[in-house]
Amino acid sequence: MLLPGIDHVYDTQAVLSYGIARILTEHGAGRGQWFTATATAVGKSLGETVMEPMLTEALVQALGGGRETPAWKSMGAVLKRLCAADTQVAEAWQRAGASGTRLDDVRVLAYAVARHADADEIFRERLQEWIAATLRGEASVDSSGTVEHSNVIHGASRVQGAVLQARDVAGGIHFHEAPPVNRVVPRQLLPVPAHFTDREQDIQALDCLRAKRNFKVPQVIVVSGPAGIGKTTLASRWLQEREAEFPDGQLYVDLYGFAVGEPPTPAEILGQLLRSLGQTELPATLADLTALWRSITAGLQFCLMLDNAMTAAQARLLLPNSPKSLVVVTSRNRLTGLATNGAAFRQLGRLDHHSAVELLSRGVGRERVDHERSAAHEVVVLCACLPLAVCLAAARLASRPERSMASLVDALTRGLGPLGALKVEGARTLQTVLDESYAALRDEAAAVYRRMGLLPIPVFDAAMVGASCGISDIRAAEVLDVLTEANLLEEIGADGYRFHDLVRLHAAQRGAEEMASAKSETLRRFVDWCLAAATSAEEILTPSHRNMGEREYVFQPTSPLAFSCGRQALDWLNGHREALMGSVRSAADAGWGVAVWQTVDAMWPMFLRLRLYDSWIEAHELGLHAARTVRDRRGEVRMLTSGGIGLRSAGRYEDAITWFSQALELARDEDNPREEAQALNGLGSSYRGAGRLYEARECFSRALSLREAIGYRRGAALSRLRLGELALDEGQYEKANHYLARALTDLVAEHDTYDATRARSLLGFALAREGRRDKGLYELRAALNDFEASGSDFWQARTLEMLGQVMEESSEASNAGDLYERARVIYESISPVDTKRVEGRLRALRPETPQGEP
Repeated sequence: MLLPGIDHVYDTQAVLSYGIARILTEHGAGRGQWFTATATAVGKSLGETVMEPMLTEALVQALGGGRETPAWKSMGAVLKRLCAADTQVAEAWQRAGASGTRLDDVRVLAYAVARHADADEIFRERLQEWIAATLRGEASVDSSGTVEHSNVIHGASRVQGAVLQARDVAGGIHFHEAPPVNRVVPRQLLPVPAHFTDREQDIQALDCLRAKRNFKVPQVIVVSGPAGIGKTTLASRWLQEREAEFPDGQLYVDLYGFAVGEPPTPAEILGQLLRSLGQTELPATLADLTALWRSITAGLQFCLMLDNAMTAAQARLLLPNSPKSLVVVTSRNRLTGLATNGAAFRQLGRLDHHSAVELLSRGVGRERVDHERSAAHEVVVLCACLPLAVCLAAARLASRPERSMASLVDALTRGLGPLGALKVEGARTLQTVLDESYAALRDEAAAVYRRMGLLPIPVFDAAMVGASCGISDIRAAEVLDVLTEANLLEEIGADGYRFHDLVRLHAAQRGAEEMASAKSETLRRFVDWCLAAATSAEEILTPSHRNMGEREYVFQPTSPLAFSCGRQALDWLNGHREALMGSVRSAADAGWGVAVWQTVDAMWPMFLRLRLYDSWIEAHELGLHAARTVRDRRGEVRMLTSGGIGLRSAGRYEDAITWFSQALELARDEDNPREEAQALNGLGSSYRGAGRLYEARECFSRALSLREAIGYRRGAALSRLRLGELALDEGQYEKANHYLARALTDLVAEHDTYDATRARSLLGFALAREGRRDKGLYELRAALNDFEASGSDFWQARTLEMLGQVMEESSEASNAGDLYERARVIYESISPVDTKRVEGRLRALRPETPQGEP
C-alpha cells in the first residue's frame, strides 16, 4: 500500500495510525471520542479523499488477521453484546472471521460500534483496547526479512524508527535521527513470596474497583488491615499482574508510617520519586518539589505504591496529576480521609482457615501437615490466620524437622492457656511466634538480631551489619541469610535487608536487654563505619574539600569501603542517606560531638550533588551545635560555611547571611585569611540572592583581595566570576567583560574546566550586550557545546536562554523563540522557577500563545 507522493511501503498499522490522525485533524474529534470518530469514518467512508479508503482497507486487513490475534480477541469482547442484540451484526462478525473480511461487513460493524460507543462507557473502554491491540501488530518485513519499522502511536506515543506524517510533500525527504536515549522504565515493586496463597476474593475485589475508575482523575485505592495481614504482598501481586497497563513504570515508596524512628520527610520522598523518573536537578522547597512532581507525571501512565502510610495527609501530598495513573496505598489505618480524593477502599481480613493451612503446608511440606493434621490446624488457629505469623511458625518448624508440630503448639500456648494468645487480634500470638523464632536462632545469629534492633535505620547491608557487630562482612552476610530463612528479615535488592515493622519492634525489645556497654559499642561502631565510608566517598567526589585533618575514630573499621569511581561513590551516598542521617542523629544524642560534625563534613558531596535541602540543613544544625559543644573551632567554621551554602541554596538568604557572618568573625579571630575569603564569598552570594547588591560587591571585592594576597589563584578567579555576574545584574557590561575574561584565563590555567565554561558563557553574554554581537555569539555557542558534551543540564539551559536574549535584541524573534523553547524543555525537569521565567519570555515574544502553552 503506497501513500501518494511518498515512495515508501507502510504496514497496516502505520496506515491505520495515519488515518486516525487524519480524521481527528479534519473532523475535529475530541480526545475522548477519537475511537468513535475512527469507527464512524470507516463506516461512512467519508468523502473522496485518499485516506478514508486506505483506512478502511487497513481495518479490513487487521480484522482478517485471524481469530487468534490480540486485535481479534479484544474486538470479540467489544462486540459480544452487540452480536447478542442484533442479528445483522452477529452475521457480519461471523463472516468476517470465517471466510475473510468483506468491506460491507466492516461497515455494518463500524456503524454499530459508532452508535453504541456514545452511550456505554465500558464499551468505549473495550473499543479503545481493541484499537490499541491493532496498533501493536507485527512490524512490516521486506523481501529480505529485515524489519523496517516498529511504530506504536498510542497512549504515551512511543515511536521506534523513522516515521513521516504529512499531507503534501514536495522534494526529497531526509531523516536526521538523534542518538537513542535509553531510559530505564522503573519497575520497583517488591518481589512476591513464592508461598503467596489464596486472596482470590481480594484480587477480584481490586479488579472491580479498578473497573469502576473515573477516567478523568488519578485513581486511588486504599488497602488496609491489621499488621501482618499481608497488605504489601497482596498489593504487589495485584499490581505486578497488571504491569502491561503501566508502560511508564511502577514506583514503590515505603512511608515507614508505623516504624521506629523518624519517617522520611515529604521532600525526601518526592526527591526519590522524581529521581526514579530521571530527574537529576531538583528544586529546594517542598512546594516546588510538589509542583514538579505533578508536572512531570501529568502525561504518564504509571502506578505508584505507597506502602505503610499512617495518615491520609501523608499519602495525599504524593498523589500524581495524571488521569492515567493508579495509586495503591497500604496502611494499618483505614485512611477514610482519602475519600475526598475519590479513593476506593479494600479492608483485608485474615486468611480463611483452609488457606492458612495451605500456607503452612507450603512452608513445611504437605506430608508433614497431613501426618499431624490436628496439630497443624491448631497452629493455624494460634497464629490467628495472620500470614506473617503462619510463615514464621512454618520457618520455625522447617528449621527443626525432628520436633513435632504438637511441640510448637505447646510453645505457642505456654503460660497463656489454649486460646489466650488470640484475645488481641493475634498480637500476643505474633509476639509468641517471634519469641519462638528468636529462641531457635544460634547464639551468633541471635546476637546480630539484637544488635540490628539497636540501629536507627530501616535498611541494612552486610558491610554495615558486620562493622556494627564487630564481625567480617562475609560472616555478616551468612548470618543475614540465616535471619532471612527464618522469615525475620526481608530481602530488598541485591544486598539489602529490612525488618517487617513488627519484627523490628521485637528486635528492638531484645536489643534493649543488652548490657549498656554492648549497646554503646554497637552504636559507636555503626557511627564510625558511616564516618569512614562517607569519607572514602568524599575523597573521590570532592578531594579539594578535604583539608580538615584526620578523622577521629573509636572503632576504626578494619576494612573500610573503597570506591572505584565517582559514580559508584555517589550511588553509595544516595543509597545510604538514611543511614548517614541516622548516624548523625544518634551520635548527637550520645554526645559524640566530634563524630557528629566530622560525619556531616564527610557528607558534603551528597548534599552538593543530590540537593537534599532538608537533610542538608538539619545535619549542619546538629553539626554546628556539636562543634560548639566540644569547642572545636575548625568544625564550627566548616559547619557554618557548608551549612550557609545549604541555607542560601534553599532560598533562606537571611539565615545564610547570619551563618556566613558568624564564620567570617571566627576566621578573623583565628587570623585565617583563606577561611575569611571563603566566608566573604558565601556572604556575598547570599547578599546577591537577597537583592542587596552593594553589600555583595563589597564582600566579593574583599574576598578577591585576600585570595590574591595569599596566592590562591583558583579562588581569586571564582571571586572575579562572582563580580562579573554582579556587574551583569547591574548592566555594567564593560566591567563584566573585564572580570569574566580574566576569570576564564585563570580557570583554564587551573584546569577547572566546569567553572571555566561557566565564565565563557557569561563572558559571551556580556560581550553581546556590550555591542560585540559576533564575538559574544561565538563564546556562547562554544560554551553551549561544552555544556552539552559534559551533560550539565542547568548551564546548558541557561546558555540557551542567554543566546535567545541576544537573538531577541537583534530582532530575530523566530530564532529567539526556538532557543527559549529548548531552554524551557530542559528547565521543566529541574527548576520550576527558571521554567516560569522562560515561559514569560516566550509569551512576551509570542503574544498569541495561550497561557500555560509556551
